[in-house]
Formats: sequence, C-alpha cells, structure tokens
Amino acid sequence: MNKKLFPTTPAGRLKLFFTLFDSRWEDLTKDNWAKTVYRDFSAGLIVAMTAIPMAMGFAMAMGMRPEHGIIAGALACVVGRTFGGSKYQVYGPTAAFIPVIAGLITKYGPANGGDFETAHGFLILVSMISGVILIIMGIYGFGRYAKLVPNSIIVGFTIGIAVAIALTNVEDILGIESFKDLLGQDEDIKGGLIHNLTTAFGNIDKINGWSIFLGLMTFALTKTLLRISVFIPGPVIAMGLATLLSATFLADKNIILVKDLYGSIPNNFFVFTPPMLPALNGSVVVDIIYFVCAIVFVSGVESILCSSMADKLANNQRTPFNPDKEFFGQGMVQILTPLVQGFPCTGALARTATSIKAGAQTPLAGYFKAALKLAMAYNLAQYLELIPMACIGGILVWVASNMIKPSEIREIKHQGKFEFAMMTYTAFMVPLTDFLTGVLSALIIYFVVKAVFKRKTKATPGSELEVEQMVNSHPSAPQK
Repeated sequence: MNKKLFPTTPAGRLKLFFTLFDSRWEDLTKDNWAKTVYRDFSAGLIVAMTAIPMAMGFAMAMGMRPEHGIIAGALACVVGRTFGGSKYQVYGPTAAFIPVIAGLITKYGPANGGDFETAHGFLILVSMISGVILIIMGIYGFGRYAKLVPNSIIVGFTIGIAVAIALTNVEDILGIESFKDLLGQDEDIKGGLIHNLTTAFGNIDKINGWSIFLGLMTFALTKTLLRISVFIPGPVIAMGLATLLSATFLADKNIILVKDLYGSIPNNFFVFTPPMLPALNGSVVVDIIYFVCAIVFVSGVESILCSSMADKLANNQRTPFNPDKEFFGQGMVQILTPLVQGFPCTGALARTATSIKAGAQTPLAGYFKAALKLAMAYNLAQYLELIPMACIGGILVWVASNMIKPSEIREIKHQGKFEFAMMTYTAFMVPLTDFLTGVLSALIIYFVVKAVFKRKTKATPGSELEVEQMVNSHPSAPQK
C-alpha cells in the first residue's frame, strides 16, 4: 500500500486530510480539463434537478422543513467533496437518517410539548459531537472497521428502512383532509408505523381519491422516466406535472399542498442555527449517547458502503477511495452542515450512481450539484410550496422501492441460511422497534453466533464445512 496515499500514522493521515488536491483529482489533467469539466457540470446539473424534490421529501419525513433538506444537501456536498475520501460520492440527506432524526425531533419537538427550535438545536449538538468522534476515528484509522459490518445486516437494515419510509408515507398519498391534526408530519418511526396505518385505515372515509391519483402518478412517472434514461430528471418532471394538475384541473379537490403544512418556503437559506442543550437530566444524557451512536453508525457504514460501490460503478482503475479520509470528511459534514439550517447527511448511493452514470469524473461534479441546486431552489422557492404532499409521498415511495434490490436478497440467500435469517431479522426489527435497537441487536446476535460456532468448529472438526457455510460467508470473514 502506498503510504503517501494511505498513511499509517495519525500525523500522516491528518496531513493528508487537509491536502485538498489529492488523488481524487487525478483524472483532471491539462489535456482533458475542458471535457472533464463539461462532464462534471452535466452530471451536477442532472443530480441537482433530481435532488431537490428528494431532499424536500427526506426533510419532511424527518420532521424538518422542506428548505432544510435543500440547504443540507447542498452544503453537505460542498463539505464532503472538499474533505471526503471518494472521487465520486454525492453527499446529502439519506433515507437511513430518517428514523434517527425523526425520533429526535418527535421527542424534543412540538409533538411532546417542546418546540422545533429546541429540538433542532439539540440535533445540531449531537450531530457535532458525532462529527468530532468521526474525525478522531478517521485520524486513528478506524475507517477499515466499517467494512466489517456483515452484508446481511446492511441489506436487512436497508429493507427495514425502505418498508418504514413507504408505510409512513401512506398518510401523504391518501390525502386525508384533516391530516395535519389527525396524523401530522412528525410521527416517530419507533412505534409510529402501526399507529400511522391504524389511524389511516380508521379514517378511510376521509381519503382523497385525487391525492392517491397524484401520488401513484408521481411514483409511476418517476420510475418510468429514469428507466428510459438517467439524463431525464424524472422526479422533477413528475413533480412539475403533479403541481400543474393540482393548481388547475384539481384546484377545487382539496388536495393538501406543502404550503398547507409548512407555509411559504423562504429563499434566505444560510441562517446560522446554534446547538442547544435541553435541561440536563438522566434521560437527556441517555439520548445524547443514543443519537450520537446512531449518527456515527449511519455516517460510517453508509459512507464507506457508498464510496466502495461508487468505485465499482465508475470502474475506477486508479486510486481507490480512502476510508479514513472518508470518516474525516463525514465528521466535517456532521459538524458544519447542521449549523446553517441543516441536519446530518451522508453519502447518497442513488444520487452517486446517477452522477457516475451521467459522466462525473472528479469532485467538481459535487460542487456543481451544490451550486446549481441552490440556484434553482432560490429562484423556484415560491413554486416549491405549491407541490402536493401526495407528490412528495410518491417520490419517497419510489425511493423506498429502489432501496429493496432483489439481486442483493438473492445474494444473501446464496450465502446460507444464517445470513438470510440475519437479513430477515434486521429487516423486521428496524421498522418495528427503532433503527439502533434493530441493528445493534442484529450485530450482537451475528457475532455471538459466529464466535460460538467457531468454538464448536475447533471442538468438532467434522462440522467445519457446515459452520463455514452458515457463518463465514460474509466477505470480511477470515479465509482459510
């Protein structure tokens, strides 16, 4: 391993982390700079158009305001592209953070007698603590350990989050008229899943058929257009058509719009938001530990996974991503992004894949995406508030559908019954309990069973093949 590109000491890593023009820029040369800049600009434009409705949807699913998603996505991409360890990764709001952030905003926000400013300030505080931890982990070379999380648990976690997102957005697509008071936008995914479904079906007489039409149309149109070509901004076209229909032919159909829940969307994006600490007691201390651990886990695992997949998708034949530098970059994202009306973000695989397919080659694509996204949102703010909530729900259900990949499930199934069982367990536990409980319990079971069967293997050599098939099928397991 090249120690200049992958230092083995804390001092060496720290020096690399502040070397902004490193190997990530190696594909930009004097001979190809014009072509590369054009390709990065084109990729940034495509991702920016796709990211606006997704960022708004993620933010609202977290209990935040729509503009917070736009700001977070843009700023996270700038910070991540500056300090991160991947050439290609696009940073922004991701589905994996929805249960974490929604849980915090619910517990400390208006839903439990608090206020949004305090809840957001507390989120900023735990995010900054998480950022410091991630930076320390990067400096001391912990990046490689993120790869040890079993693939079966990662896939199960992804499926669980997808199910939770899809089912908790039923309320948006159903278009229940009194939905702000009846269901709200701040349901905690922990236990909120069953509550949302029960309440929705208990008020089936209030469902708006036209809202369902817009939600399903958004889902189908987005999915179809992006299958035709990645260069077609499917979510934007679907969002535009749904907004046009709701403002014209369906204007008198009582369709709930973004402005009905959130008022006008301002375009003064960059407003400093300081961290806040609620009145300190034992419960708050426990919550700080819980949410810090959750943010660190999601940031570390998802960013490493996304960076690794990005190198494969781009067929990167040169310097691979640096996991330690990626941890450092994630730490900077979690410290800086929330301070300007944002929230924790990480590498977004869907947007990264779109960027690569659109031709991105260097971190410039991320900078272009951020600038173009803010420019479009600034000029379209007055129209974004007219988007039907059913359209946002349709986009999030589309996101959820893309998170469940049959090929990944088949791959886990081929790895053995134990791996498949762990994937299934995680997929059920994440939406039924909460993110960290589901994942941590799965990890404990996985490694305890692995350790027990390894001891049995030493005691009973004849069972070695069976044990290896059950437990050691994960790529990170020691190979004989």
